[in-house]
Amino acid sequence: MSIAGAIHQGPDIALSVVVPCYNEQAVIDELVARLTATCEGQFAGRYEIVLVNDGSADRTWELICHHAGVSPAIVGVDLSRNHGHQLALTAGLNEARGELVLVIDADLQDPPELLPRMLDKLGEGYDVVYGQRVERHGESRFKRATAAGFYRLLDRLIDIPIPRDTGDFRLMTRRVVDHLNAMPERYRFVRGMVSWVGFRQTGIPYERDPRFAGETHYSLSQMLALAFDGITSFSTLPLRLASHLGLAFGAAGIGALGWVLVSYLRRGTVTGWASLIAVILILGSVQLMILGVIGEYLGRMYLEAKQRPLFIVREIRRGDGRAAAASEQAVAR
Repeated sequence: MSIAGAIHQGPDIALSVVVPCYNEQAVIDELVARLTATCEGQFAGRYEIVLVNDGSADRTWELICHHAGVSPAIVGVDLSRNHGHQLALTAGLNEARGELVLVIDADLQDPPELLPRMLDKLGEGYDVVYGQRVERHGESRFKRATAAGFYRLLDRLIDIPIPRDTGDFRLMTRRVVDHLNAMPERYRFVRGMVSWVGFRQTGIPYERDPRFAGETHYSLSQMLALAFDGITSFSTLPLRLASHLGLAFGAAGIGALGWVLVSYLRRGTVTGWASLIAVILILGSVQLMILGVIGEYLGRMYLEAKQRPLFIVREIRRGDGRAAAASEQAVAR
């Protein structure tokens, strides 16, 4: 029997849907309605929807609590502050109890109605089925271009293959999620971590919808930070590049020294103080850039060495009447 077939007949919680939420009061009702309709059609009461409130400043947590009080399938996880999308996702993965776990964003750009197709693929023996975007509706040309450039750059920089044009929207088996939860790093790039874990993985092409409501909460600086986390988490190439730049400019400096010496022996005059200052500034900036790259890696090692919890859970609300909350629960893996 296939994995999907066994799960359809098996555990009490067959599917967990993990949804990080940050200031999503405009979409929570529609999100819960569409997820409930999709999950009910596949698992008929044997599922849970884990909504992780990542320190929202609006009514997101209030609405999550309302739905948890109405539906036994809703699990609300309230973090103590805004930890960021990837750590909120990690908190949801730690709370998920299902044999299958679907990860989806709250903005409904990734349609939950793809779940049946994902389950069909899972039934073919895969452990991870991810959504692969063939079209991104409602996004600017700049965002589409930068996203495409990032995935192609990442493909060249790291040793593990991360599928292009994918986000965190994916369906995973329990053994993949258990391995993810056992990985302790603070600077998490979850889609890269899923690729690193391995097992059989495949994609489903789909067209990404515009946001259902509201505005994106992912600023350019946050996208750049996520990209940097992805590169530094899975590649030491920036450090090697810094070494190569140092060697190249060192060779150029030796060449310039030779030119000065030859000019002196010929009793020529070395003119052009402006060009000399320019060379000094270039070399100085390259040195500072190299120190910055090294410092970034060292800083991350320093923060990892502290072994602080990845996130703190302030409260958990369950709609099934079990375990009202773990108040101020610190979670570290």
